[in-house]
Amino acid sequence: AGGVSIGLNIVLPHEQMPNEYITPELNFNFHYFAIRKMHFLMRAAAIAVFPGGFGTLDELFETLTLIQTGRMRPVPFVLFGSDFWKRIVNWEALAAAGTISPDDLEIFRIVETAEEAVAVMDGWPQDM
Repeated sequence: AGGVSIGLNIVLPHEQMPNEYITPELNFNFHYFAIRKMHFLMRAAAIAVFPGGFGTLDELFETLTLIQTGRMRPVPFVLFGSDFWKRIVNWEALAAAGTISPDDLEIFRIVETAEEAVAVMDGWPQDM
């Protein structure tokens, strides 16, 4: 609400425009998704993921993998909308199959509201 906002925009053939909330001098355009992701993750103090398509899933799973493998420090990580995320990914089945550790399910939390997300972020263990 009126604060400084950094924009990391991707240049696409569809001419995606930065949103109106970005501080103009802090808007950066990227041609490659990988470089854009790297800049997002280098600066992230917390991560919030909303339902989305292939690009969102790419960003989600790369970030989970980076945290899982110790390549990125753990940060508060929330996924909004349990109905969506539990339909898209059977998290427990991944752990049961041994493709991820049950501990990996602690990398993120699924929330429904902004208030829940803030509570998760405020209560996130500092030593993770």
